[in-house]
Amino acid sequence: MALLTALVLLLSLAPLTQAECPSACRCFFAMVQCVKPNGTSMIPALAALESENVTEIYMENQVGVESITDLDMINYKELRNLTVTSCSLRFISANAFQYNPKLQYVNFASNLLEHISWKVFHYLPLLSLLLRDNPLQCSCDLHWLQQWQRSCRADLESQDLSVSMSRRRKQCWSVQCTSTTAKRIWGSTLEYILFLTNVSSNDNLHNLTCEAENQAGPDSDHVSLDIQFPARILFLKDAVPMHHWCFPFAVDGNPEPNITWLYNGRVLQETRYAYTELITDSSDGSEKHGCLYLNKPTHIENGLYTLRAQNPLGWDQANATGSFMDNPFDPFDPEGIIPAPTNKTVLAVTENLESRVFVVSVAVGLALFACSFLLVILVVMNKCGHHPKFGIHRSSVLGTEDDLAVSLHFMKGNSPPSSDEDSGMSSFVENPQYFCGIIKDKDMCVQHIKRQDIVLKWELGEGAFGKVYLAECANLSPDSETMLVAIKTLKDATESTRQDFQREAELLTVLQHQHIVRFYGVCTDGEPLAMVFEYMRHGDLNRFLRAHGPDARMLDESKMPALGQLTVPQMLHIASQIASGMVYLASLHFVHRDLATRNCLVGEGLVVKIGDFGMSRDIYSTDYYRAIECITQGRELERPRTCPKEVYALMQGCWHREPQQRMVIKDIHNRLLALVKNPPVYLDILG
Repeated sequence: MALLTALVLLLSLAPLTQAECPSACRCFFAMVQCVKPNGTSMIPALAALESENVTEIYMENQVGVESITDLDMINYKELRNLTVTSCSLRFISANAFQYNPKLQYVNFASNLLEHISWKVFHYLPLLSLLLRDNPLQCSCDLHWLQQWQRSCRADLESQDLSVSMSRRRKQCWSVQCTSTTAKRIWGSTLEYILFLTNVSSNDNLHNLTCEAENQAGPDSDHVSLDIQFPARILFLKDAVPMHHWCFPFAVDGNPEPNITWLYNGRVLQETRYAYTELITDSSDGSEKHGCLYLNKPTHIENGLYTLRAQNPLGWDQANATGSFMDNPFDPFDPEGIIPAPTNKTVLAVTENLESRVFVVSVAVGLALFACSFLLVILVVMNKCGHHPKFGIHRSSVLGTEDDLAVSLHFMKGNSPPSSDEDSGMSSFVENPQYFCGIIKDKDMCVQHIKRQDIVLKWELGEGAFGKVYLAECANLSPDSETMLVAIKTLKDATESTRQDFQREAELLTVLQHQHIVRFYGVCTDGEPLAMVFEYMRHGDLNRFLRAHGPDARMLDESKMPALGQLTVPQMLHIASQIASGMVYLASLHFVHRDLATRNCLVGEGLVVKIGDFGMSRDIYSTDYYRAIECITQGRELERPRTCPKEVYALMQGCWHREPQQRMVIKDIHNRLLALVKNPPVYLDILG
C-alpha cells in the first residue's frame, strides 16, 4: 500500500509531456482553446485518446503559429471546426487535412497567407471558409478561389477577397486598359490518345474517365465506351404463370438487336394477347430483359417458341416450350377420320368393259338397298316414339294430358334402369308433376353440337365436375357465324356421372326463361363430355358482388371496376331477377338444390341468370353452408348498416325456423318488384 502511494506522488510531480495540454491553452473534452497571446507556436498535440473526441480547435493571437501540416492534425479525426485567426500563418501543406474528413468550418482570417493550393480543401465537405484580411498574391494558385466564389461554394461569395498587385524586385509587369477588350481563349496544344486493346462486350457502356490537374486546379471528363458486338441471347426460359403467362428472356448486342418470335417454326404476329414487353434497367448496360406475354393461352397455344435476336453484326436464337393446358378433347382427333395420303405406287390394272359395268351395277344396287333399309328403320322408330340421345337409348314415358310426366331414367340398349348401387343419382326421386303442362309444347330432344364447331379460347374455372372454358362455337345462331359460349366438361366419365350428365342435359333443355342460363346443347362425340351454355361476361354473382362492394379496394389492389360500388336499387334489381327465375322453377315444381350467389351468373347490363342445376359441386369453403345451421338454431345476422328495413324484413321472412312459416318465392318476387319500383330511401349519415 505504501509503495502504491509513493508511485502516485511521483507521477503527480512529473513534468508535462508533449502529449499534454499546453499551459497557454485550455483543453476540454471536445474542444481545444488557445487565446492567451503568444502561448504556443503550433497546433496542440494531444494524446490519441484525448484528441479523438475533439471536434473544435480555436487559436487566436498566436504569433508563433506559421504553418499547418498533416502531422499537426493527424490525431484530430473527428474535427469539424478549425479557427486560426490573428496569427502568423503563412503556409498550409497540400495534404494538411487528409486525416480530417469531417472538417466543415475553417477560419483563417487575419493571417499572412499569400498562396493556398486548391488541394488543401478540394476533398473536404466545407460549408464555410473564411480567408479575409490575408495578403493574397495574384497567381494561378488562387484561380480555384474564383471558381468557388462563382459557384457559391463554402460561403466564399459573401467575402470581399482581393489580391495584392504590389511590384516586387526583379519582376516586370504592365497593365493596359482600353475602352473595349476582346475576349481571347488560348487553346491547349497538349493532346493525349489512349489506345484500348483486348476489349470485350463486357466493357460496353462503361465510363472511361480522364482526370487532369495543374497549379490552377483540377478537371475531369468521361466518355461512355461504345463497343459493337453481335446479338446474343443470354437466356430464354420456359413459360411460367404470372399475371399472364411469361417466357422470360434476356438479350444483348450493340447495335441494339431486333427481337422476333417463332411459334412452331412460323413467325408469331404480336397482338394484345401475345406481345413482348422489355424491362427497363439502366444498371444492366446494353442487356435487355423482358417477357413474351400470352394472355390466357389454351392448349391451342402449346408448342415450341423460338426467340431470334439479330443486329447488323450477327444473330442468335433459342427455344423454349409452352405447355399451358392439356387438350380436353384428347384423344379425339377431328381429322382422324380422314385417311392420310400414301406414297404407294398405283398399279395399272387392265379391266375389260364388262367387268367395270358389273362392279358399278353391284355398288348402285347395294346403295339403294341400304337407303331403303335405313328409311324403314326411321319410320318404325318415329312411330314408336324412340329418339336416340347421347348414343345411349333412353325410355321416355309420356302420359296423357292429365298425368303428363317425364321419366329421366337412362339405360343401355334394353337393359333395366340402373340400380342404387350403380347410379350416382339413386337418391333422386322423380316428381311426376315436373314439367306438367309445358312439355307437350316443347321439344325434349337435346341438341348435339359437333366438336369440330367448338374452338376453346381459355379456361374460366374448375370445379369438382370438371373445367369450364370460354370458347367460340359455330352454327348456333343464324345471325352470326360464331358466338362466345361457356363449355362445361365432365372429367370423371364413370357410369354414374354420365347419368348425372344426361339427366341435367334433359332438364336444362326444357328450362327456358330470361333469367335461366340458356343451354345450347351437348357435345358427346369423344371425351370429355361437354355442355354448351351461353357466356355470361362478368362471371358468378359472388365474385361480382365482392368486386363491387364497399371493401373492394381493400380486397383487391387493382383499379375499381367501371361500374363502381353497387347501389341499393341495383342490388334490388339483381335480387328481383333471381326471384323471377325461381318463380319460373317453382311453377314447374322444380326445387333448385343449391341456390347461391356463386351459382348465379352476371352478364351485360346487370342481367343476372340462374345456373348450375345439378352437376356443379361446392368449390367454396364448407363454412358457406353454415347459414342453414344458424337458421335452425334461431340465430340471425344483424341488419347491415346500409340495408333498408324493408329488405331486412324480407330476409327475416325467409329465416323462420319452421319451413311452413317461411315466405313463398312468388310473394318474395312481388315484394322485390315493389321495392324496385319504389326503392327505400337510405341516408348514409356515418359517411
